[in-house]
Amino acid sequence: MDEMTRLRELRADAPVPDRAALAPGRKRLTEAIEGRSRRTLRLRADWRIASLGAVVAITAAALFVTQIVDTSDPRQSVAGDLDLSSPASALGEAADFLERQEVPPEPRNDQWIYLREENPDQEEQWKEVPAEVRKEMQLAYSPDSWIPYDDKAAENDESDTDYRTARESYRIAAGLPEDPEALLAELRKVFPTGDGSNGPREAEDDHSFRALTVLLQSYPLPPDALARIYRAMATVEGIGVTDHLIRDASGRQVIAVTRAYDANTRSEILLDPVDYSYAGQRDVVTRTHEFSGGDGTPTTVHKRGDLLMDVARTRAAVVDAKGQKP
Repeated sequence: MDEMTRLRELRADAPVPDRAALAPGRKRLTEAIEGRSRRTLRLRADWRIASLGAVVAITAAALFVTQIVDTSDPRQSVAGDLDLSSPASALGEAADFLERQEVPPEPRNDQWIYLREENPDQEEQWKEVPAEVRKEMQLAYSPDSWIPYDDKAAENDESDTDYRTARESYRIAAGLPEDPEALLAELRKVFPTGDGSNGPREAEDDHSFRALTVLLQSYPLPPDALARIYRAMATVEGIGVTDHLIRDASGRQVIAVTRAYDANTRSEILLDPVDYSYAGQRDVVTRTHEFSGGDGTPTTVHKRGDLLMDVARTRAAVVDAKGQKP
């Protein structure tokens, strides 16, 4: 059994609405890193609470990290050509570029998706997990991962309705309608919100932004579909864009499409300014506040400007075998 399968099976027991409690293995990991808490994006609105800690970051990164394009083009050379005056301008410019690109063939069912993620914070958290726990769980941290394009076991796993395989995501994107309103409505169906039993249901625009973010993490997506996704994203209430390129976790200059997560935090979707591919995400503290994850974890102070999550997706490719790198 490979590491990705172990990680996905571990996540299948994560506490989501109307599901069983944490599995013993996850409990051991959580206890091993007690005292550290971290928020990460959830597929369900009812999950919008404090994260369980480093184990969630480790697992979620392996599961949802699905697209980064490697490029050596200097970001400084394109910064002056970008229109970052508004989300409509920036995302419209990205859509125009993508609509001019040739649509490559869909990956074969026997191919794999190679991914590389730069996440310094996740790596540091992983080091805090005791060696005996890592050995017992037979898990290891690596920025590189391989995901089967055709994962029938995951597609047929009815216990995990959140997860979408690379093939499912590709076909969902390819079939999205042109009209932004219809596109967003379709994605809200694909990635439904919780039932409200664990907290208030999402507002429609919150739901739309979350669904868009989840799909954008997939690789590959057809460029024409990505263009439709960006045009729809520009219509979501509260969307913004920084008026300058920012530095991601790997040091690259990227575009940051922003939206408030709550009163204290801003979510950022990062785009490559050269080819407008999905390049990662960040969560940025916008107001200094105290935070407690509950369950006896200590209260911490999050200061304005702190990064709660900083993921740079530096490489993605379709390869012919697990372990192969482009």
